[in-house]
Amino acid sequence: MSENKPLLIELGVEELPVKALPGLSQAFFDGIVNGLEKRGVVVERGAAKPLSTPRRLAVLLPGVGAQQPEQHSEVLGPYLNIGLDADGNPTKALAGFAAKAGVEWTALERTSDAKGERFVARSVKPGQATAALIPEILAETIAAMPIPKPMRWGAHTHAFARPVHWLVVLHGKDIVPVQLLGLCSDRFSRGHRFMHDKQVWLSEAGEYVDALAGAKVLVDVELRRERIVAQVTETATAAGGVARITEDNLAQVVHLCEWPAPVLCRFESEFLAVPQEALIETMEINQKFFPVLSAEGKLTEKFIGIANIESKDVAEVAKGYERVIRPRFADAKFFFDEDLKQGLEAMGAGLATVTYQAKLGSVADKVARVAALAQAIAPQVGVDAAKAARAAQLAKNDLQSYMVGEFPELQGIAGRHYAVAAGEDADVALAIDQAYQPRFAADDIAASALGKVLAIAERADTLAGGFAAGLKPTGNKDPFALRRNALGLARTLIESGYDLDLRKLLEQAINEAKFAIVNSQANSQLKAAAEAKKQGVQVKGGAFAAASFDPSIFDELYDFIIDRLKGYYADKGVPATHFNAVAELKPASLYDFDRRIEAIGIFAALPEAEALAAANKRIGNILRKAEDGAIAAGIDAALLREPAEAALAEAVTAAVADTAGALESKDYVAVLTRLAGLRAQVDAFFDGVMVNAEDPALRGNRLALLKALGDRLGAVAAIEHLSN
Repeated sequence: MSENKPLLIELGVEELPVKALPGLSQAFFDGIVNGLEKRGVVVERGAAKPLSTPRRLAVLLPGVGAQQPEQHSEVLGPYLNIGLDADGNPTKALAGFAAKAGVEWTALERTSDAKGERFVARSVKPGQATAALIPEILAETIAAMPIPKPMRWGAHTHAFARPVHWLVVLHGKDIVPVQLLGLCSDRFSRGHRFMHDKQVWLSEAGEYVDALAGAKVLVDVELRRERIVAQVTETATAAGGVARITEDNLAQVVHLCEWPAPVLCRFESEFLAVPQEALIETMEINQKFFPVLSAEGKLTEKFIGIANIESKDVAEVAKGYERVIRPRFADAKFFFDEDLKQGLEAMGAGLATVTYQAKLGSVADKVARVAALAQAIAPQVGVDAAKAARAAQLAKNDLQSYMVGEFPELQGIAGRHYAVAAGEDADVALAIDQAYQPRFAADDIAASALGKVLAIAERADTLAGGFAAGLKPTGNKDPFALRRNALGLARTLIESGYDLDLRKLLEQAINEAKFAIVNSQANSQLKAAAEAKKQGVQVKGGAFAAASFDPSIFDELYDFIIDRLKGYYADKGVPATHFNAVAELKPASLYDFDRRIEAIGIFAALPEAEALAAANKRIGNILRKAEDGAIAAGIDAALLREPAEAALAEAVTAAVADTAGALESKDYVAVLTRLAGLRAQVDAFFDGVMVNAEDPALRGNRLALLKALGDRLGAVAAIEHLSN
């Protein structure tokens, strides 16, 4: 059998879109590997991974077989009673099947299944050479790649993400002949566009990575990433600072170059008067530069660009980078200075003219609702209600600023700077910024107590307004980001340790939203009436249609928020059974929900948990089947006839008394740990006592005993969900 040899396929292109490159590279790799494996070709993947630069997509597999294995085929034909007539001669059905298989009917084999014996055509063909299969595999791979807008070039009819200029296909030392996208495969790759602008001759597939590195091209994405991180870190350290390297920025820079080289740059220190977030946003989003911070996390006047060339005159490259960033910084400084002249409070005057949502009124209306909610929440968590109201009243004002108009991502951040400049309370200024946290999935919740209050109030109003106005998410559509807001609200309540009654909070928020909708509708109808009057049409006063609301909105919203927690707890490793056990009780407080989740996790690890969960499931089934009035009002000791039921009654009574205080203090671990001690009595009861006794009094008393037990077992969570 021939030895497996390395396989290299490289597609050389014009610069690919940076955001699309990772997906295209992975799809190219997966398509080639899957195409080979689907055809039975031996593939030694080893540590193989997608290789790419802006100018190439490549697959390098350390070992690929030279040929397919034998191809076995089995085609089922007619059953004997259909294929043969009474005299044993072939019917037309069998003759046709044999002709299609290309053999005489007497050469067909037989097999049996549940319906009887039938004919089968079996064949064995030698496998094709891998070289003969690769053109088809490549064509399939290209056709399946995620290219939203394929380009055409020249007079060709074929298309790809960008024009294709060279194709390398090597199996070991041999060129695999392929014609694709107007090219014929060969062994010539290309080096760096500026530092090695010539062909790179490859004697064999295995030397690809090293040969390209010699031509100033790093085709391994991870090596480029590591090189960039090391370069940026070293350059920033030498400049006396710390590089800010975010994953988003790094991911894009990695796919913008083939041979990265760091360039230290500077800007005028006067720009540091601008909020550093605006400058960082410009450097990272617009120019893909790496800011240099001080040890305290403050922006310095230095930044690092990554050039795709080792320049002989780095100073000139730096001047170019500095030149492109200066106008953006100048704009930011102008916006900031103009906003300071106006002042944060004055900005709020324009919010009344900005529609938040047609049914819910203006942004100013939303601000008033959030302020009312914040004032109600604040005293419950030890926060000054007046500060909460002030922070809410100012939190949206920066939406009218020049800075946020140019940099929407600075909502709240700009407001904090303007609040500080205006001399507002430091807690209020910080809360204006933190009200937006968490801004994304991995973001922290607000750190300050006032920030948490504002974040809760903001999200509660957004959710209540969305549901009351009929804007519930459907499918992939969620224009008001209600899913993200629901998770943000839940996380803030849980991670803050705020034992707030979510039901009461949502009730207030929904009532505020309903009032806003009614008020908005009335105003619209008044305007319509006034307009009609101008046209000479008289409208009777008070003839306004009343807004109607589905009373199930509250329950829907509560369930919607709880549903967002499924993924939250799944990410923490909480089994779905544990989540469902707590969710069934619908705790009013999400912090309480979290404590119950923790307790059920500890209980589930106890050896008694499975048996008690099964017992509670059995108890629930028995009680559901009991006739109305069959369950006694309480346990009558005089009716405890069997030793096992007397022992269980005594144990349940003691456990109820022992856990009363723990339940009151919400020490759920203590409650479940104590209840775990009932297993022996519970097992003995079900083994030796007939619950549905013929005597109605005995039956009612035993049902009352089970109800008392079930009520306490289910006081923390519906533990029956733990039963398999």
